[in-house]
Amino acid sequence: MANKKICILSIDGGGIRGILPGTVLTILEEKLQKKSGDKKTKIADWFDLLAGTSTGGILTCAYITPDKSGKPKFTAKEAVNLYLDRGDEIFDVTFKQKLLSLGGISDEKYNAKELEEALEDNFGETKLSELLKPCLITSYDIRNRNAFFFRQHRAKTDENHNFLVRDVARATSAAPTYFETARIKNLNNTPYPLIDGGVFANNPTMCSYSEARGMDFKNKVKNPTAKDMLIISIGTGGIEKPYYYKEAKDWGMIAWIKPIIDIMMAGNAETVDYHLRQIFDTLSTKDKQDYYRLEPTLGKASSEMDDASKGNLDALYQAGLDFATRMDVDKKLDEIVDKLIANN
Repeated sequence: MANKKICILSIDGGGIRGILPGTVLTILEEKLQKKSGDKKTKIADWFDLLAGTSTGGILTCAYITPDKSGKPKFTAKEAVNLYLDRGDEIFDVTFKQKLLSLGGISDEKYNAKELEEALEDNFGETKLSELLKPCLITSYDIRNRNAFFFRQHRAKTDENHNFLVRDVARATSAAPTYFETARIKNLNNTPYPLIDGGVFANNPTMCSYSEARGMDFKNKVKNPTAKDMLIISIGTGGIEKPYYYKEAKDWGMIAWIKPIIDIMMAGNAETVDYHLRQIFDTLSTKDKQDYYRLEPTLGKASSEMDDASKGNLDALYQAGLDFATRMDVDKKLDEIVDKLIANN
């Protein structure tokens, strides 16, 4: 009997645009419930490893946070509601803060208090080691100048790698110019100054692939290669906004701030997708079809990562629904569901 596939879910960063992958995963969860005949099954039940950056890191934490009985605490819909219900509060800027920060140029654009309160309300005292599945959540250590990964499977065996989940979520979403750098402590009280993992891995799928290569998945396979994996990677909305030479040629530091963040995030996501397609294209016809990249379209929603106006929240949610129910995407989601069920 062939080894069962290692099922990996990876979610990009993108601020409030996390509503898009969150909505797609709501549809996927509903399909899994209907097809499996289990109305209580949730996203966490179907994946062996979950990865996320920034907003994708927050969603990842939500999917695998346990309730008091040791089952997934949140449905996919409840995870999206964190954005729909609290997004306008998290990305609310007072006139004084706007004036003092010069729109994020001289200081962070938003006070992190509302974000921290939302994370505490949802994750409480839950520890990284208590999450239900192995995970990889990205951040960057500005003091030691290295990529920093939060890993449930590492935290289970080493308190130096164990943190409160709310602090994990705060660190991975500490986007420069938007929120203050996070200063969090592990359970041994060692402090770390961390920022958003999107600065190096806005699309964490390649990181999750590399992580899985060195893991022992009990009852499945040890040190899996691409042919042993089923990877579902979800973006936060493809941005096609062009920048024209006549405008860009004379930009200085201030003018380049927003475009360069946009270009770096999009460029990383596209590059990771390219490399994974190259890897999977070397496999057999059957196995090469086990890498899925779902990049929702924005529809009428704004591409701004912090536009949490009521109108844009609704537009993002609708764009996610429109994408997930599009004929070609609906077919892909059905394929994914069939593979997940057959695999488990």
